Amino acid sequence: MTEYMTVTNDAPLARNGAIKLYGRDAFDGMHKAGRLAAETLDMLVPHVIPGVTTGELDDLIRNFMVAGGAVPATLGYRGYTHSSCISINHVVCHGIPGERTLKDGDIVNIDVTPLLDGWHGDTSRMYLVGDVPIKARRLVDVTYECLMLGIEQAKPGNTMGDVAHAIQRHAEAHRYGVVRDFCGHGVGRLFHDAPEVVHVGRPGTGPELKPGMIFTIEPMINIGKPDVKLLDDGWTAVTRDRSLSAQFEHSIGITEDGCEIFTGSPGGFDRPPY
Repeated sequence: MTEYMTVTNDAPLARNGAIKLYGRDAFDGMHKAGRLAAETLDMLVPHVIPGVTTGELDDLIRNFMVAGGAVPATLGYRGYTHSSCISINHVVCHGIPGERTLKDGDIVNIDVTPLLDGWHGDTSRMYLVGDVPIKARRLVDVTYECLMLGIEQAKPGNTMGDVAHAIQRHAEAHRYGVVRDFCGHGVGRLFHDAPEVVHVGRPGTGPELKPGMIFTIEPMINIGKPDVKLLDDGWTAVTRDRSLSAQFEHSIGITEDGCEIFTGSPGGFDRPPY
């Protein structure tokens, strides 16, 4: 049985398996952190071009967050030493920034989480590098559509299965694979919390959505099969069949009559081309 708990401002920071239900103050904090996260991704738009290294983009991200009064939540998280995850082409998620140079035709996911005043603004977005083939552009478009169809189902009385089914149905209608190995998650004062937000499922199953819940939806969609493998660095996940993968992520909060997106782009750069 799913356990829920109402969170007060003085509640201890602990992941105890219960789904937390937050009040208006928490939503306000998430809006601020989410806006900075979205502004960080907006800032990157003119910089994600052929010839730039992923390490240079990571430096831009760290400096922008710090200037905004935040710290990158990934920096030092379980030993991770970078301010973002940058995943190129067949990398599904958790790509490590470094010396790799972006090339014409690449598709890139950039995932950022500023920690601002105790709240985590977690979001990711796809970027098109130069002249990207139609096949890859279509994957990116459908992946964004999957995210938004999932968000449409994020309202009180629905279940996590309703969200997952909307995503899975749309992706598989285009003969794409939906990654099972990674999922969305509760977020707020903790980076990762209950519930797990899977992206495949049956309608009417899983935890019921209730006002005050805060979590991410972040479908990872592959042109090929859904299977992934983890590289020896312990972080980078890639498609087993080397097919292209795309992902978009928003942090949202369930309200009395729907949901609020905390990480929408202030500049209108929610989906490429930008």
